[in-house]
Amino acid sequence: MLRVTSNMMNSQLLLNLNRNARTMNDTQLQLATGRKINKPSDDPVGITYSLRYRAELSSNEQYTKNVDSALSWLDYNDTVLGQAGDVVQRLRELTVQASTGSNPQSALDSINEEVMQLKEQLVDISNSQLNGKYIFNGEKYDTKPYDFAKSTDGTYDVSKVITTDPGQIQYIVGEGVQLPINMTGNDVFGHTSNPDNLFSTINSISLALKSGDFTAVSAQLVNLDSRMETILTARSEIGAKTNRVELMQERLSDLNTNLTDLQAKTEDADYEGLIMQSKIQENIYNASLSVGAKIISTSLVDFIR
Repeated sequence: MLRVTSNMMNSQLLLNLNRNARTMNDTQLQLATGRKINKPSDDPVGITYSLRYRAELSSNEQYTKNVDSALSWLDYNDTVLGQAGDVVQRLRELTVQASTGSNPQSALDSINEEVMQLKEQLVDISNSQLNGKYIFNGEKYDTKPYDFAKSTDGTYDVSKVITTDPGQIQYIVGEGVQLPINMTGNDVFGHTSNPDNLFSTINSISLALKSGDFTAVSAQLVNLDSRMETILTARSEIGAKTNRVELMQERLSDLNTNLTDLQAKTEDADYEGLIMQSKIQENIYNASLSVGAKIISTSLVDFIR
């Protein structure tokens, strides 16, 4: 028959008190932090999922920033192309006006003055920047693409051969998803060898206006129409990319909501259940202390009495 000694009772009492105190402390820690996982040992399986959700949320946050930047770039490109289209449309109106053959040379000179101003406006548009980056020079966005010198009449001499960088600016908008978002200046305004190169067309219009050659002025309408069609096509392409990026933005938003919900289910504490559990554990601990006080207070002197 096993003999139960006072030391055994005291050791068992301290063991139970420590266990109850530790359990109560763990519950109070969860209440204080709002998380049911405060260290790996709390839930080894849960901590694995928690870290995975955290990593995916971090990646998702970066993708969301990339999507926002891509949308800003696309919106700005669309705005600039719209401005370029307005210039081409005004050039066409002036060309039609000058092609009638009933304008005196003074009127043609006045039209040419506006054409020269439109040329300068077009050069400004072709050198547009977003956040310090030239949008029409591919990966060489830190270099001014249309660096024309001023001609003797004070306007830009656009006879210089311009080759913009064909590199693509890629935005990573999802896991393994890269989206090119830029357009090169040669694609928008034409290569030097293209008959409808916008700058060459403007020069041809200006020369014809200065010489009073109505036929030569009228001959440039087909080039203006061709270039306008190119700009409209470019805007359509940007619109399609914008729709794609907006869909990615919605997808990332939904994914962020789902991941956040899963993380909360894995990490967040159940306050209602913990409060009840904490109260029960507190009562158990107090009862342990009460019983323990009676056991420990007993000594050999008590028995001698």
